[in-house]
Amino acid sequence: MLYFLAYRIKGFKKMTNYNVKEIEAKWQKYWIENKSFQVTEDSSKKKYFALSEFPGPTAKGIHVGNAKCYTSPDVNARYKRFCGYNVLQPIGWDAFGLPTENFALKLGIDPQDSTNDNIKRFTEQFIRLGGAYDWSREINTTDPDYYKWTQFIFLKLYEKGLAYRSKATVNFCPKCQSTLSNEDSQGGICDRCGSQVEQRERDVWFLKITAYADRILELLEKVDYPDSVKASQRNWIGKSEGALVTFNIEKSKDTIEVFTTRLDTIYGVSYLAIAPEHAIIEKYKDKIKNYAKIEKYVEKTKNRTAFERTENNREKTGVMIDGLTAVNPVNGKKVPIFVADYVVMNYGTGAVMAVPAHDERDYDFAKKMGVKFFSIIENADISQTAYTEDGKHINCDQFDGLNIEEAKKQMLEFLSKKGLAKGKVNYKMQDWAFNRQRYWGEPFPIVYCEKCGTVALKEKDLPLKLPKIDNYRPNENGDSPLSRAKEWCHTKCPICGGEATREVDIMPNWAGSSWYWLRYMDPHNDKAFASKEKMEYWNSADLYTGGYEHVTRHMIYAQFWHLFLYDIGLVPFEVPFAKRVCCGLVLASDGSKMSKSKGTSVNPLDLIDEYGADALRLFLVFLGDYTKNVIWAMSGLNGAKRFLDKVWNLPSLLVEGNTYCKENETLMHNVIKNVTKDYESFTLNTIVSTLMEFTNKIYENKKMTKKEFKDFLIMLNPIAPHITSELFETVFKKQILDEQFPKYDLKKCLGDTLEISVQVNGKFKGTIKIKINSTQAEVEQAYKEQIPKLAELDIKKVIYVKNKIINLVV
Repeated sequence: MLYFLAYRIKGFKKMTNYNVKEIEAKWQKYWIENKSFQVTEDSSKKKYFALSEFPGPTAKGIHVGNAKCYTSPDVNARYKRFCGYNVLQPIGWDAFGLPTENFALKLGIDPQDSTNDNIKRFTEQFIRLGGAYDWSREINTTDPDYYKWTQFIFLKLYEKGLAYRSKATVNFCPKCQSTLSNEDSQGGICDRCGSQVEQRERDVWFLKITAYADRILELLEKVDYPDSVKASQRNWIGKSEGALVTFNIEKSKDTIEVFTTRLDTIYGVSYLAIAPEHAIIEKYKDKIKNYAKIEKYVEKTKNRTAFERTENNREKTGVMIDGLTAVNPVNGKKVPIFVADYVVMNYGTGAVMAVPAHDERDYDFAKKMGVKFFSIIENADISQTAYTEDGKHINCDQFDGLNIEEAKKQMLEFLSKKGLAKGKVNYKMQDWAFNRQRYWGEPFPIVYCEKCGTVALKEKDLPLKLPKIDNYRPNENGDSPLSRAKEWCHTKCPICGGEATREVDIMPNWAGSSWYWLRYMDPHNDKAFASKEKMEYWNSADLYTGGYEHVTRHMIYAQFWHLFLYDIGLVPFEVPFAKRVCCGLVLASDGSKMSKSKGTSVNPLDLIDEYGADALRLFLVFLGDYTKNVIWAMSGLNGAKRFLDKVWNLPSLLVEGNTYCKENETLMHNVIKNVTKDYESFTLNTIVSTLMEFTNKIYENKKMTKKEFKDFLIMLNPIAPHITSELFETVFKKQILDEQFPKYDLKKCLGDTLEISVQVNGKFKGTIKIKINSTQAEVEQAYKEQIPKLAELDIKKVIYVKNKIINLVV
């Protein structure tokens, strides 16, 4: 035993300062050596799957924001163990991707060596934070035994037609020299390096995520996610119900098809706008009188991303086509056609019918281009901006007088009968561009054979391992570094045995994180990514924590993969994550994002060295609501340390007793009640304040029974596990982890007295203190003494609800 706690007859002497480093090192070693948090499937216990987004191990190590993100979920997992749950809290590493590769390139080392070093560093840091992880289930996306199953799932997607290869214009980062998905290049900026993204035509592997758009939206109705997360996913998927409408091109047999969500405004169409990439431009170049001008405009816009072109606050540009005119199908009116950059080919049909009077984007464009327009909604003021509210239609022939929804319905029926329109659902989300021209990622299990074409590897040939190469940089054409691995590239066709070449692009870093929670359930299985029996036991993650930045990209991808595996019978449950909670940021003292270059970042290991992990954990929890951004303040750490010092010296107040003493009984039951409620609702910051107030009252009372001390240590242990484990072992000669969370008696929470409300004619007038189970006469006497002015009222009737309320009828 590191410290001697001497009994003072029935109490303790005041203790000296304790060695934080020794205590924390002792318990961290104990937990690992004794496999304290290692779990197996146990049908006699209710399971709890505590899942946190697994970190991407970088050379920088964790920062204080990471520490906040992972501490509260760890607190929750420890609490659930005390409640009798069989808790799985695993840990692993999302280690493929550009950050590691770029760091390795910078230092001139192998990305695998860099990854191994980073994982070693992160492992030490997570242990020092006091994480209660099941290290026997540790996974690593760069391990061939892991990415074998990533490749396997890709083959299943390919087999079902949900993975396909096509030539397409894609987002391309010239600095990273790699294709990027829309999610990886929001705002036209590379998510990794911050460079401006270009548009290039390349051979692209796509995953048909759009086929699962509705399923993902339906899933949102079955899960406990914050409204903001659900809204982000719905907005990214961008489902819109509308109609496809056919406009004839004057003096031509060709037509232009447009998608609209406001078919009711078709009588107000003032022009058509088509994307610069629209095929009609090239087809009619001989008839277009200003083709040279349009060609120049198309060249100018081709490198702008779809996000840039469709951004609402960006000025719209375009050129009217001289020589082509469209015809409105409902009234035969001729309308001009513009090439406009705010229209993109990969959404809808690449053409829109523009109604400036009732669409803000069309309004701005029409004003700039001098296009005349008119309203088709009664009493609509369009003098300053478009009118987008509901109203009765005018100038719409037989549809006059209808509101928007009824007009949509009747117009669709009318135009459908004429073969000029049909109902259509569109999605803003596009199929997932899945290949990258880099080295550090999962190789595609695909070969190209001159005889057999594109051929998938057989499952028995997995994993297809990354080869060792000397140069990890893409070539000047943006081709993957794997193209230099000639011996690896040349192989035999799995079908005919003839000469074949491998796919040299790799999968994106999102691949390994799109199914990892399943591998945690059965990480050492070499026959399947996880057995059905283990998946049936652990089922959905009960709580999934992580950052707000991943609620669209990662979570939509993950839900897509999971739903697909469920549909083909490889996963026995539909919902991957039952509940999601997002972590807010830790901000610098001035409210800005922490930055190393500005000197405002904080290294949590430096804080642990000075204050200890328990103090840091306690302060990170106490900072505020887990979901909110919080301001960092070093002074708070001193307060956390002072509180733990007081906890350390509580044994000096101990007296014998296996029950709560009379002076502390009501206090104890109320504390347990409040702390339990806060643990259950994941509002952990208020637990700290409750336990601080309790400690102060114990010092005021100057005594504490061993039963009170025991339950107090259990309540504090999830937050400050090292000091509480040490005190518990010293005083009670056993391990705290074997204990159950204390229970409260609601009746004893009230004590001998309570407050009830006093009403007059049903209106609240104040509260009074009464003894529990007071008679009506006693309560009447109490209100007269405590609220004297009520005694002067002419009371006709008294209604008393025992221990709850008294209502005076006057």
